[in-house]
Amino acid sequence: MKKIRILSIDGGGIRGILPGIVLNQIEEKLQKKTNDPNLRLADMFDFMAGTSTGGILTLAYLTPNEVNRPKLKATEAVNLYLDRGDEIFDVNLWQKIKSGKGITDEKYDASELEEALDDTFGDIMLSNLLKPCIISSYDIRNGKPHFFKQHKAQNNISDFKVKDVARATSAAPTYFETARIKNKLGTPYPLIDGGVFVNNPALVAYSEVRTMNLLDTDHFPTAKDMMIVSIGTGSVSKNYEFKKAKDWGAVGWIKPIIEIMMSGNSQTVHYHLTQIFDTLNTKNKKDYHRLQPKILTADPEMDNASVENLIKLKEDGLSYVSDLDVDKELDDIVMKLIQYQE
Repeated sequence: MKKIRILSIDGGGIRGILPGIVLNQIEEKLQKKTNDPNLRLADMFDFMAGTSTGGILTLAYLTPNEVNRPKLKATEAVNLYLDRGDEIFDVNLWQKIKSGKGITDEKYDASELEEALDDTFGDIMLSNLLKPCIISSYDIRNGKPHFFKQHKAQNNISDFKVKDVARATSAAPTYFETARIKNKLGTPYPLIDGGVFVNNPALVAYSEVRTMNLLDTDHFPTAKDMMIVSIGTGSVSKNYEFKKAKDWGAVGWIKPIIEIMMSGNSQTVHYHLTQIFDTLNTKNKKDYHRLQPKILTADPEMDNASVENLIKLKEDGLSYVSDLDVDKELDDIVMKLIQYQE
């Protein structure tokens, strides 16, 4: 039975290591189950969505090589964080002083991030990606969300370099400078991280797919025609004491409000999709999978990319996928991805 298989990946900075490891596990299980070592995630999902770090991973899975096959294995995509995370989130003394630790200027110089994105994606265009996808950002000039869509990028207005899409979706306020990118016509767009309004893009993916006839039928798809795999970045809802929060001004609220918006959006989207799929019959309601890796030993800060914390994030990710219940759900996901392909 054919269904539209959707992958959605949350934002979360360096914590992108966690969904990266989960997806590497899924890819390896798929290869073993199909006895095909060349199989990639892009072969098994019909549509992908990503925000911020999840947007970078999505673009990495869908970027083609010279023979129009996925350029990167899932393990190579996550290695972008493990190998270069400490350079991307490195603060030199001058930047730390100049930015007031992110209060008066962006905390990090974006040059290392841009170099890593250029090395990974080169000059490949959004329209060249292997499957339809949606990547979120926010247009600060026009005051509205901006969604990059591979399936709508067949004209010069909507087509951008993939490395620029990645830069825009990850331009987190206070962390990196606002991205100023141009489409194929040369029109500039000042954009920031999509996590400010849609850190969990699974509901965006659901609504976008509803407008697309990916099943080539006489009706647009509904939830019963979809399978959604939504993966978080180990977000932990932080608690704030009233005695401290009641006296916070604009500066005091900067970091907490970003964390609250990201975590609150992720939980809200999960709630709505659970409600949507709960209206279906018993079998179909189980086609919505929300995987939220647990942070056990690592520092959950989005920008702690010290070598020590990178190792701990990797270990936490491996610990999560080795849990018996999680491993069982991953096997279930793999079986469905194969089953719903036919």
